[in-house]
Amino acid sequence: MTPSEPWAPLVSQLMTNGNSAMPLTHRSDDADTYRFDYKRRQEVHEPAEREEAVVDAALAALVQGGMLPHIRYDLARFEAHRAALHEAELEIPWTAISPRMQRLLYAINAIRRPDVMVAVGVFCGYTFLANAGAAVGPGAVYDASLLAGVEINPAEAERAARNVRRVDPTGTARIVAGDGIPFVANIDRPIDLLYLDADGAGGRGKAIYLDILLSARPRLASGALILAHNSVNCASSMSVYLDRVRNPANCPVSCNVIIDDQGLEVSAAGPS
Repeated sequence: MTPSEPWAPLVSQLMTNGNSAMPLTHRSDDADTYRFDYKRRQEVHEPAEREEAVVDAALAALVQGGMLPHIRYDLARFEAHRAALHEAELEIPWTAISPRMQRLLYAINAIRRPDVMVAVGVFCGYTFLANAGAAVGPGAVYDASLLAGVEINPAEAERAARNVRRVDPTGTARIVAGDGIPFVANIDRPIDLLYLDADGAGGRGKAIYLDILLSARPRLASGALILAHNSVNCASSMSVYLDRVRNPANCPVSCNVIIDDQGLEVSAAGPS
């Protein structure tokens, strides 16, 4: 792998059928049996060593794809981040973000260190903090210039803002109440990491991801990471989005990371 061709190792492994690329997948050996309680997010579901090993394997797959430079992140800082969320007594009615996924999101951000991170569809802010926690609060390992979570539901945006302030009183991480599509189109700087977890109105569900991506595309830095939650349990409604990012003509590399029953599609943006 050379700096000028970061995608070469994984792109060279693309199995093709005609002109269509086969989806790239990393799956933990227990992804189908791993379970967690959506309403008891702090409950210990497996030994820490097992959780670390599962996430390390997922990170290694992203290194192989050229999307991460290495798998190293500060374990103590992550535990401090997790403890801070517990001690802050956040208003979290439920979350589909498993402990494994929380660790993975934190680690990706801690390793890539995006200067500008935007998350669209943040509900009560818990997932946003998993992404932002590498730059704010007790888990911080770097400084970011903008960490923005966009939530279209005003009541949830208010709750998310309260939760974020309990962890980051500095205001570096902020919640924006509004529609993510115009937000990403009008942002005044390149986006280094875009996280998608929104639901479209009128039954569109996760199909809205493609609208957000297309709106953000001119503002994505070359090589920016795009993380799309629910790549497994919502694969049907995400199909148009997944077809888009899994086409090397649009994203040099994309990998479906399956470590729980939700899944995370990790894609790299090509040159604008």
